[in-house]
Amino acid sequence: MNSKWHKLTILITGMVLGLVLALGQGVWAERESQNGLPLPLDELKVFTQVFSKIKSDYVEPVEDRKLLKGAIRGMLSGLDPHSSYLDEEAYKDLRIGTTGEFGGLGIEVGMEDSFVKVIAPIDDTPAQRAGVMAGDLIIRLDDTPVKGLSLSDAVKIMRGKPGSDILLTIVREGEEGPIKITITRAVIKVKSVKHRTLDKGYGYLRISQFQARTGENLLDAISDLKKENDNDLKGVILDLRNNPGGVLSAAVAVSDAFLTEGMIVYTKGRQEDSQLKFKATPSDMLKGKPVIVLVNGGSASASEIVAGALQDHKRAIIMGKRTFGKGSVQTIMPMGPNTALKMTTARYYTPSGRSIQAEGIEPDIILEDVRVAKVDTSKFSMIKEADLSGHLENGNGKKQKPAKKDKKGKKEDKSLASKDYQLYEALNLLKGMQIFQSRNN
Repeated sequence: MNSKWHKLTILITGMVLGLVLALGQGVWAERESQNGLPLPLDELKVFTQVFSKIKSDYVEPVEDRKLLKGAIRGMLSGLDPHSSYLDEEAYKDLRIGTTGEFGGLGIEVGMEDSFVKVIAPIDDTPAQRAGVMAGDLIIRLDDTPVKGLSLSDAVKIMRGKPGSDILLTIVREGEEGPIKITITRAVIKVKSVKHRTLDKGYGYLRISQFQARTGENLLDAISDLKKENDNDLKGVILDLRNNPGGVLSAAVAVSDAFLTEGMIVYTKGRQEDSQLKFKATPSDMLKGKPVIVLVNGGSASASEIVAGALQDHKRAIIMGKRTFGKGSVQTIMPMGPNTALKMTTARYYTPSGRSIQAEGIEPDIILEDVRVAKVDTSKFSMIKEADLSGHLENGNGKKQKPAKKDKKGKKEDKSLASKDYQLYEALNLLKGMQIFQSRNN
């Protein structure tokens, strides 16, 4: 029995090596033409030896198909954190995700030090509502340790039937010990663009993820803001915090909405079709009105393309914290009707030639994510000139009436400051820019 199995493994090894040798001249020529290096036949021999050892000695029989798929996954995952093999389920989820509806917890994740790292929680999802934060390291999924799992395996565990719970054990910077968070899975429906008026004439645009229709949705949102403000929109805040990225074409469309000319982004890779350039069209939706872009460590990929383009063209002030630093482009390569490779094929560069890879975008104004509280001044009474006995009148010929306080506006400012300090500061700067711009004009 052992002799027969030994012959079979030799046959398998011989078939693999024979295939390599049979194709050797053609592949060799291709390698010579690209970089002058021969095929590593010794390593291919080791591969076939490992293959046959697994077939003969592993504790349970393993199908050839499973081994070969695992080898493909290993080749891709060993390249960088963003390249992977997409089986039927993963490929389907990817295609659904770019349209804005998919199942899960609502977090964009990557791998760091063998743990799952949260790039960003997606707006209005179970993960965000449960308190998951950008930068969290997930070390355990229910009772399963993450260390030793591939990213795809970890993602599969996090997926599940809507309504079911999963317990995440998280390590967070600044916390003394691990945090346990229970999240109820749900069907995730991502609304890519949201908008509202913060104060009369000042709009807020929030992009949570870059999807296929994000560019169109942004133009609609700006049109709505103009109508809400009687076509007198004085400036906008574009919030890209905790936006993990998405479709490259959407990032180009969003940037183009605020630019009238010049480069938006360009990519450089080894293949000719990886050398891409994207330029702006003459159609600034705000006609030069000031723009503030909010970013943080959860702003990645497509978010960084937008922030980098608007910063290089001096079209917007970037506020917040340094971005994630994902400056690579992944191409989806179908390998049949149901599977694909997601492989890094290029780096992208901002209009000035900056590579954001592992560096990120440095904001023009650094803003920490802090909380502020209202100071109780009821115990103190500030005395003014008008309160002094015998004070002089102001000389305008009539008594100056006290300025009316916009209680509604004041309440909004205070609540915004305590709820979102970064947004509050961005609104103040936006107002200052508009005042300065109008006076100069």
